[in-house]
Amino acid sequence: MKGVKVKSPLRAALASLFPFLKHTFYFSVIVNVLVLAPSAYMMEVYDRVVNSRSHTTLLMLTLLVVGIYLLLEALEWVRRQIMHDAGMDLDKSLREHVFSAILTARIQNIPAGGAQALRDLKGIREFLPSQALLAVIDTPLALFVLILLFLMAPALGWFAVAGALVQFGIGVINERRIREPLLAANRSSLGAQNYADGVIRNAQVIESMGMLDHIHERWVGRQQEFLLQQAEASDHAGTNSALSKLVQSLLSSLLLGMGCWLTLKGEIHGSGMIVASILGGRVLSPLVQIIGSWRQIESALESYHRLESMLRELPLPVKGMALPAPTGSLSVEGVIAGAPRSPLQILKGISFRVAPGGSLAIVGPSASGKTTLARLLVGIWPAMQGKVRLDGNDVYQWDKEELGQHIGYLPQNVELFEGSIAENVARFGKPDLLKVREACGMVGLEGFIDHLPKGYDTQIGDDGSFLSGGERQRVALARAVYDMPKFVVLDEPNASLDEAGDVALLNAVRLLRTNGSTVIVITHRLNILGAIEHMLVLVDGHVQRFGTCKEVLEALQAPPAGQQPPSPKPGA
Repeated sequence: MKGVKVKSPLRAALASLFPFLKHTFYFSVIVNVLVLAPSAYMMEVYDRVVNSRSHTTLLMLTLLVVGIYLLLEALEWVRRQIMHDAGMDLDKSLREHVFSAILTARIQNIPAGGAQALRDLKGIREFLPSQALLAVIDTPLALFVLILLFLMAPALGWFAVAGALVQFGIGVINERRIREPLLAANRSSLGAQNYADGVIRNAQVIESMGMLDHIHERWVGRQQEFLLQQAEASDHAGTNSALSKLVQSLLSSLLLGMGCWLTLKGEIHGSGMIVASILGGRVLSPLVQIIGSWRQIESALESYHRLESMLRELPLPVKGMALPAPTGSLSVEGVIAGAPRSPLQILKGISFRVAPGGSLAIVGPSASGKTTLARLLVGIWPAMQGKVRLDGNDVYQWDKEELGQHIGYLPQNVELFEGSIAENVARFGKPDLLKVREACGMVGLEGFIDHLPKGYDTQIGDDGSFLSGGERQRVALARAVYDMPKFVVLDEPNASLDEAGDVALLNAVRLLRTNGSTVIVITHRLNILGAIEHMLVLVDGHVQRFGTCKEVLEALQAPPAGQQPPSPKPGA
């Protein structure tokens, strides 16, 4: 059975630009007619002014051609502006989808995702008002000039056709020679840029352990590969561009010679040979510009194909029917799951329930699947089989814009954003200072913030770089409990906390429970159990124990079945 064909959002957005292209084409018709003004001026000067020796005629013709030149430049500006507006319209229609696709690609471990998609959109947007695309639009209009040559003399027309065919052949050869090295160069450039981005993110490690020389050497190798491939593409493009211009110049001169020959035969007027030379150049001009801009055209096509593939694979989520706010009833039903796009199963048949307002600590050894489970609970990752339900609704399918305000999540790797403390805690909505203070007070941040010069308006830098590890974790924890969400998942919330931070975390969990929030805490440190009701032990993706904290701890401390407890020492 054939799959359902997915509508291409990029093609749909480009199709919506047809009115812009139509208006640009109309202006291009006028431009290509007016561009013949120098030829008409030359003919009139030769045929009228030279014969009549009229200064008035010369003056009027000159003023007319100057006016046409000014109008021509104005129309060129107008059609570029139209295509610039088309680019802005394309950006407006796609930017939300592209940004959403980048985030989804990051979550689903898709290598093609990342900032490259934004650069691809920028490349397509900037290509629209480029001279290369305007030359493509002008190409059909070159037929009008060709018709004029045929009207002057069929021999001139056929000679121009031969020149156009040679130019077309050069274009085909150019595309075949430049495509592969240019694609390879772009891939190498992207790889080098991604590598450099990773190096920048780990600058502290590189500096502290003296890794700069080795890292730089690896980056230089990637950069050198890109430069060599780009040089190869540039060499081919430059050679073909020069050859194309040579053909254009030769055709103009040869048309001049042929025009002279036809003039001697009496088939055209004397000025016709010069006009034929100029018109011949106009026939080939769009092709010459296209060939000269082929690298830009290829880059735009590659950007188009990358963006097309990404947007097809990652469509915008469809908003379903609005659901009531959750009460926090959690149900995990036979979940088998792993990292997106990986066949490896990390969770293997997980099932449990947590009542609204309940609390659960998830413990277990490293690589047992705890963080994977946390990501499923908040709907970041999908399950291979089974469902995670909140109030009976599939968490993964729930509209995140609608559900997000009712969920608090602290990931294992704390992620903050450039902005103020208040903006980060309020999730970059309009900060409610009262709720921000309440959230920061719950996690014990108010004392630290009160000593800052700008208080809650203090900027924390990119990824909270101006804060210590414990401060970053507390700000992220305050963000998770902001506005008392009904469902809170905390993955290793005390990993960077000191003793005072642990006390604040315990108080925060107790306050959440008092407010009726369902709280899930993933931890290695069991001191948090004083504020938790239930406990789940996860081992190798399986639930080993589940029950109240007291029941699970007693079961874990009890000797295995069939093994006698140690005998008491004499005298005990």
